[in-house]
Amino acid sequence: MKGKRLRSNLLRIGLSLFTLALVLWTVGWRDVLAVLRAAEWRLLGLAWLLFLVGIVIRTYRWRALLHGLGLRPPLLQLLRLYLVGGFFNAFLPTGFGGDVVRVLELTQDAAADDLAAAVGTVLVDRLTGILSLLALGLLVLPFTPALPSWILWTLALVCVGGLLGGALLLEGRLLRRLTSRLPGSLALVGEGKLAQVYAAITGCGPRAIGEALALSTLFNLLNIAIYWLCALAVGIPIGLGFYFVATPLLSLTLLVPISVAGLGVRDAVALALYTAAGIPAELSAGMSLSVYAVTAAAGLIGGALYLVRALREVLTPRR
Repeated sequence: MKGKRLRSNLLRIGLSLFTLALVLWTVGWRDVLAVLRAAEWRLLGLAWLLFLVGIVIRTYRWRALLHGLGLRPPLLQLLRLYLVGGFFNAFLPTGFGGDVVRVLELTQDAAADDLAAAVGTVLVDRLTGILSLLALGLLVLPFTPALPSWILWTLALVCVGGLLGGALLLEGRLLRRLTSRLPGSLALVGEGKLAQVYAAITGCGPRAIGEALALSTLFNLLNIAIYWLCALAVGIPIGLGFYFVATPLLSLTLLVPISVAGLGVRDAVALALYTAAGIPAELSAGMSLSVYAVTAAAGLIGGALYLVRALREVLTPRR
C-alpha cells in the first residue's frame, strides 16, 4: 500500500511539473521570468497578508461547524492546524493533504465518534467554501462580457451543477435513501464508518452551516482580492469583476488530485481564461505563479510550526 501511494504521489508530481513545463515552454519561460522580476512586490505582500487573514476566517468557519456537533477545541489549536494544513496543501501532490493532517492532529487519541465528526466538519468546511465561491461566480456571470460565450456557458453549468450537488449532499435525505440498499460499508445509513462521517456532515445544523457559508463568502471575497492583487502586481489591466468569474474556476483546480497545489493545472487554466480575455500569455502565467508564491509563503509559517512541535516531541523526555 505504501509503495502504491508513493508511486501515485510521484506520478502527480511528475504530471504537475510536466504541465507547468509545457505552459512555460509554450509561453516562453524567459518572458514569464521577466514578468515575475518586474512584479510589484508591495502588492504581492498585501496579497500575502490578505491570505493570512483568510486563514483566520477559515479557522472561525471550522470552529462554527465543530460547535454545531458539540465539539469545542481551543481556537488557537484550530488556527495552528489550519496553518500546518496550509503547508501540506502548498507542498504535497494533492489539495487534500492539509485536510488529512488537520483531522489526524485534532483527533489524536480521540474516540471513533470524534474522529468521524472531525472528518465530517473538515469536508463541510471545504464544501461551504466551494459553494460560496460557485454562488459568487454565478451571480456575476451575466456581467462578464470579456469571455467567449462558450466559456461563460461552461462556467454557468459548473456553478449550477456544483450548487445542486452540494445542496443534495448537505440535505441528506435523498442520498441516504439512494444508498440504503448498498452494502453497509458504502451506505450512508447505519453504523458504518462512511455513515458516521455523513451523519457529521448533515448534523452540524442549519445555524452552523449558515455561519460557515457567511464566513466562506467573506473569505472568498478576500480570495478574489488576492487574485486581483497578484494580477495587478504583474501588470494585468483587467477589472475586478472578471475575478468573480475566474477565481472560482482557478480555485477549483486545487481540488484536482494530479498536481502539487495546482501547479501546472491552474497555470494552464489561467492561460486559457486570460488569453480568451485578451491578456498576454506571459502575464497570465506570471499571475498564476504569483498566486502560488503567496500561498507557499503563507504555508511556510505552518511548516515552521509543525517542525517546532515535532522537535519538542522528540526532545521532551517521556514519563
